[in-house]
Amino acid sequence: MMMEAHISELERDIIKEILNIGLARAADSFAAIAKDKVLLKVPDLKLIEIKELLSLVSEYESTHVIIQSDIKGDFNGATLMLFSDDHIARLTQVCLGDDSGYKGELSVMQESLLLEISNIITGALVTQMANILKANIYGSPPKAPKGYIADSLKDILVQHPLFQPLVFTVITRFTHNYKSVELPLLLFFDSKTFLNIIDIIRSFELGKNNLLDAE
Repeated sequence: MMMEAHISELERDIIKEILNIGLARAADSFAAIAKDKVLLKVPDLKLIEIKELLSLVSEYESTHVIIQSDIKGDFNGATLMLFSDDHIARLTQVCLGDDSGYKGELSVMQESLLLEISNIITGALVTQMANILKANIYGSPPKAPKGYIADSLKDILVQHPLFQPLVFTVITRFTHNYKSVELPLLLFFDSKTFLNIIDIIRSFELGKNNLLDAE
């Protein structure tokens, strides 16, 4: 039987706040690259099923460069950062001081930039989740998968066939000189990991401790 997870609005808000804390830390590091104030927000979280995930990723594959970082340790998951042509051109201009734009193929500098951005944002999220949830987790070095993206997600989609992946779609907003660029981010875990996270949150709720003060 497929495992099911039920999440209350309070639990959703707690997870959202954990991600917001992580993104706030990421923004500070990101600002050093962008040489300006950076604002990263989590406006919404959505839980979607595996069929929707594969369909969503397939759609993005044709229009975006996808950077993946796996989450390992106590939790099993991954992040995908999605960069459109416009995102890449804008980030190249802002972070590299290069106005040549993006011509459909990443330069060495552009690929390094996208990997570093993904490393900063994923690293901050994972660090905050580890600190707050008291979990031993870490992010693997980001990579730009070649070929069908599901092949590189086999740890979640194949090796755990009974665990339905639960996906958070997070739209981070990169703001520079009052102009903003949205950077879609997919954060997902297999359902066993997700249930572990919910159990940790509920243990704090029952114990009258404030999870977000336990950092």
